[in-house]
Amino acid sequence: MAGSDWGYQSWFQFETWRCHWRQLGPADGTAVVLLHGFGANSGHWRGNASALAEEGYCVYAIDLLGFGASDQNLEYLDNRLWSRQLQSFLRSVVGRPALLVGNSIGALVALTTAVFAPDWVLAVVAAPLPDPTLLQPMPRRRQPWRRVWHRRLVLMVSRFLPLAPLIALLRQRPLIRLGLLSAYACQKRIDSELIQLIRWPACRSGAPRALAAMVRGMALRPAAATAPELLPRLQQPLLLLWGRRDRLVPPLLAPRVQALAPASSCQLEWLENLGHCPHDEAPELFNRTLLCWFSQYTPAT
Repeated sequence: MAGSDWGYQSWFQFETWRCHWRQLGPADGTAVVLLHGFGANSGHWRGNASALAEEGYCVYAIDLLGFGASDQNLEYLDNRLWSRQLQSFLRSVVGRPALLVGNSIGALVALTTAVFAPDWVLAVVAAPLPDPTLLQPMPRRRQPWRRVWHRRLVLMVSRFLPLAPLIALLRQRPLIRLGLLSAYACQKRIDSELIQLIRWPACRSGAPRALAAMVRGMALRPAAATAPELLPRLQQPLLLLWGRRDRLVPPLLAPRVQALAPASSCQLEWLENLGHCPHDEAPELFNRTLLCWFSQYTPAT
């Protein structure tokens, strides 16, 4: 099966929100959950799900809240809420620990879940791992009055930003293509299917509210929910896959991520001539790398 419309598709309820998910492969295979990045959805794993399923893995993917077909009616969105969504999915649908594979924000969600719910995670693949806090030389604790004013400023800005006109502009196909050209080093994969995959969730009426919720949530999350604080607490094996030509999450962050994670559990592999979405830019290479690494820990049955 190929294309973005892959797998059996259904819904699950997480708290008050309706969430979309997909599944492909034998039900008794080792579970793999694929987590998309910003602006994408579960269909973005169009070149990966079938290859993993053919090797005996039971492949799942979810639309993170605010994206894809999942609910967009939220006030705050950050990796803690997405992690709780994923934990609910693991408990209610998957029913067993899984290998987590994340692209961009999906990688941060996978890391967060591995730290907060370690019994449900076998291993983590981050391709790559973004977090603005990784650019800071060291965590700094702000005085209480600074934290109060920071919160007020974020709330004010997020509520008055003209997000609806901005999204209406950005969802135009020429601008989507321009954005994808900055994300993809391998541009032959930028086709009409990919553009539509990115465009249709932005056309939903709740898209501006979801974006505002993400601005608030990610800016106001506590230090304990940031990558520099999460990485040292990781117990599971971690594979970092980083495109050498990633223009959105600079490759210079990869050694910092590797230094923060426990040395015994972290492996970094560079993907030459690839950008921010290596799983979709070169799916055959990405799939081979995943399958080789998976076999060291939990080979498919």
